[in-house]
Amino acid sequence: MVKQFITKDGLEKLKQELIYLKTEKRQEISKRIQDAKELGDLSENAEYSEAKEQQALNEGKISETEEIVKNAQTISNNHNSNTVNVGSTVKVKNGKSERTFTIVGSNEADPSKGLISNETPLAISFLGQKVNNKVEVETPKGKVEYSIIEIK
Repeated sequence: MVKQFITKDGLEKLKQELIYLKTEKRQEISKRIQDAKELGDLSENAEYSEAKEQQALNEGKISETEEIVKNAQTISNNHNSNTVNVGSTVKVKNGKSERTFTIVGSNEADPSKGLISNETPLAISFLGQKVNNKVEVETPKGKVEYSIIEIK
């Protein structure tokens, strides 16, 4: 698996989620399976089938989360503020409007909060750029030009 960029806080959240999935969630599902077994015939027991399905989904989520944690590359806040990198917060201008984006790993992306994945076309076009550079990004509505006005 490819390295996953993630902030220290994001990595900590994933580790906490992993603990929850492996302990509380597994125990909850195990109890549901046990309760369903006590109802009798497993071949026609919807509760048992649903609990087993939940168990499979949980184990898949555990496996996926373990892989992300194993391959996580923590984003450093001590990066060069002259150049856009993963972890940078970039203030850009498009026409008269200004927007601020923070470039994060794909697992932490939340565009509504200005957190964009380093794998998006927008972030890719910002990476390596400097203040006052103009960047052209291809969007579904056509090409959009941004001017980088600040990097933190």
